[in-house]
Amino acid sequence: MEKSNYQLLKGISYPLDVRRLKRTQLKPLSKELREYLTQSVSISGGHFSAGLGTVELTVALHYVFDTPNDQLVWDVGHQAYPHKILTGRKDRMTTIRTRDGICAFPNRAESEYDAFGVGHSSTSISAALGMAIANKLKGKHDHMVAIIGDGSITGGMAFEALNHAGAIDANLLVVLNDNDMSISPNVGAMNNYLTKILSSKLYSSVREESKKVLSLMPSVWELARRTEEHMKGMIVPGTLFEELGFNYIGPIDGHDVDMLVDTLENLKHITGPRFLHIVTKKGKGYAPAEKDPLAYHGVPAFDPALDNLPKTKASSPTYTEVFGNWLCDMAAQDERLLGITPAMREGSGLVKFSEQYPKRYFDVAIAEQHAVTLAAGQACQGAKPVVAIYSTFLQRGYDQLIHDVAIQNLDVLFALDRAGLVGPDGPTHAGSFDNSYLSCIPNMLVMAPADENECRQMLTTGYQHSGPASVRYPRGKGPGVAIDKELNPLPIGKAQLRRQGENIVILAWGSVVAAAGQAGDELNATVVNMRFVKPLDEQVVLELAKTHDLIVTVEENVIAGGAGSAVNTLLHKHKILRHTLNIGLPDSFVEQGSREELLALCGLDHQGIAKQIHEFIK
Repeated sequence: MEKSNYQLLKGISYPLDVRRLKRTQLKPLSKELREYLTQSVSISGGHFSAGLGTVELTVALHYVFDTPNDQLVWDVGHQAYPHKILTGRKDRMTTIRTRDGICAFPNRAESEYDAFGVGHSSTSISAALGMAIANKLKGKHDHMVAIIGDGSITGGMAFEALNHAGAIDANLLVVLNDNDMSISPNVGAMNNYLTKILSSKLYSSVREESKKVLSLMPSVWELARRTEEHMKGMIVPGTLFEELGFNYIGPIDGHDVDMLVDTLENLKHITGPRFLHIVTKKGKGYAPAEKDPLAYHGVPAFDPALDNLPKTKASSPTYTEVFGNWLCDMAAQDERLLGITPAMREGSGLVKFSEQYPKRYFDVAIAEQHAVTLAAGQACQGAKPVVAIYSTFLQRGYDQLIHDVAIQNLDVLFALDRAGLVGPDGPTHAGSFDNSYLSCIPNMLVMAPADENECRQMLTTGYQHSGPASVRYPRGKGPGVAIDKELNPLPIGKAQLRRQGENIVILAWGSVVAAAGQAGDELNATVVNMRFVKPLDEQVVLELAKTHDLIVTVEENVIAGGAGSAVNTLLHKHKILRHTLNIGLPDSFVEQGSREELLALCGLDHQGIAKQIHEFIK
């Protein structure tokens, strides 16, 4: 990518180069950084509007702190693209989210400047606190900074960490990046002026010395303490964080790089837990992203000179759209249906439902544990909750799934989007484990559709089932099967014979059924769409085991504990000795790439399935 127009940025390879600049150069550097980010993402696609909002903050953090000795912990990591550009990865930005390219999120293996690997939300404060504690025990005094967004801080884990940090008086700085426009009126000259005072060494020293003196006069000390809290409460919304033991500063304009540097310099010399509240605009500096930051959160390649993203041609619906349409159709028939999502309305396909049934729609913010137990409580009162959640995010509510739903055998349906490999977002977002972690739970009904119509049928099956149920489906589109508008369930635990062959039987689940069918054609193998991970169709497995020499299981899930393992256990139980081959995801974390590339890499396309069977026979 052409760099000659970036007069300052072309001289920046690492943060040390930023720290060599004059203060007057930081504002033009921020402008160049924002332009470079726009150009690079327009070529590669990727997370966009969040990074545009953190440009000045990123410049200020690397200017003030001695990174990588001082460590920055980014929450989720969507907003860390400017950080990557300034930390040695500028020339590789157009490879982001591609096979063998740089990661979409901070990754410890990629750079020493990525202090903590991330992809899920609300982890930054816990991680930075852990680092601060370990450093203190080693006698080190490096600074630990957690940068968290107003969405991520809704996660309960963030408040657990804040509570702990304040209680142990940890040397930690938390920066809250607030891009909620409702707080914008609080930002201005008066707030900036007050923040400079509140974060200054003079204020802090007077404050601490006053505490020592006034503590000798309890009644006067209590009056002073209450007066300070009352005055600060009137001008800053920091009462909660002060109560948790943090020295709260803000809110300030997160796009004023000079103000950020002044404030961070002051906070750098204050010890203990500090909380800096900044206000930014998501999509800052690129008009279309400012207008619609949600649409520009994650983007394909686009032309930055145009005011819109490229249109995708209408074709068969994605699995997410199949779910969204089913949800509205079922809600029209059954007023007991409630829809729940942990801050993934668009990603999980609930936009139409939220508009048509607003009183039956619940976005609980980034709180997966709460989402699951909320559903359990609703089910106790006769409601029929549907939890729309990514497979990788349900992992965060696993205890609640067992303790609050399964043990009580409650009617909760889990619609698991992004099951299996997700492609460019990499291992943090892959749904590689749900066949394993769900099928081991008593009372669970676990299903995997082979196509769009079967997905609709399974959602109906799970909804009508008495007890907890799950339907796992992949990212993107299916094979393009026509969808029946009726809401018909499937017989529970019954597989479907797709092809009759000889000697070899391929038992396949969900997204890999089509590829297994192609491999079966090549090998003249029997192919079965198993449909149910739990309960397993034991009858069909046992019958086919009598007439075939090799039993092959195929699933887009880790082999350990998956559907194939259940077949092995069944055969062992009945003392049936047959050659078995389990095909699935490897016992390693699969890195990023397109979904098609990763399926081929893992041997889960039809050529890979056929090749593994050929090699096993040899």
